[in-house]
Formats: sequence, structure tokens, C-alpha cells
Amino acid sequence: MSSSLDTSFIIRLLTGDPHDQAARAQAMLERCIERGQPPLVTDLVVVEAYFALQSHYQVPKAEALEALLRLLQSGDVKPVGFALEIMKSTPNLAMAKPGFVDRIIHAEVRSHNRRLLTFEKAATKLPSTTVL
Repeated sequence: MSSSLDTSFIIRLLTGDPHDQAARAQAMLERCIERGQPPLVTDLVVVEAYFALQSHYQVPKAEALEALLRLLQSGDVKPVGFALEIMKSTPNLAMAKPGFVDRIIHAEVRSHNRRLLTFEKAATKLPSTTVL
């Protein structure tokens, strides 16, 4: 059976904290890779890890995004959703308006052929969006 990673697993991989859990996470990831079954990482986990890195570990936005991008592009995990595409296609994402999370929400809505309704003025840059 293949696996999916949760936020706590991702945080251990990216921070090495706490050391014993980070080592167990790395060993488990290596076992998954050896079996030819890189674990899945969903957008929800990416977003939660993004916020945890910033709020709990005081990692600046740009560094948090870079760390997550490296992981998602590594081939060690299989990204599910829109996070990787957004990270790769949005220049200066740490400073972009709308921001990373708003862009994931927008991409999810658009994947269902829906219009996004929002009060976020910066979202006027995104197609199929109505700012109220």
C-alpha cells in the first residue's frame, strides 16, 4: 500500500527537529523510495507546513516556499494538487499578491470549473474571480 505524508512528517524532514523523529521520518521516506512508492503530499499538507514553518520555526516566507519547493521537486515525494505548479509558475511568490495560499484556493476552485467569489482585492488578477 502506498503512503501519504502529513504535516508533522514534512516538518521533521525539513527542520530536522526533533532529531530522533526526523531520523525516523527520513528512514521511512527512504524505505518508500526503495519500494518505488514515493509518498503523496497534498496541497493541504503543503499549506499547513508553510504556515508551521513561518509561525512555529520563524522561517521567512521565501525560505519556507523554497524548502517546500525543493521537497516537492525532489522526486522523493509525489505532490498531489496545485502547490508545485503554483510555486514554479509564480515569480517572487513570497511577495506575490494574491499570495500562495489564495492561489491554491483559486486553482482548486478553477479545477471544478467554478468562479471564485472573494473580498480579496488582489484576486482581481486571477481569471474567473469576482471581487465583491
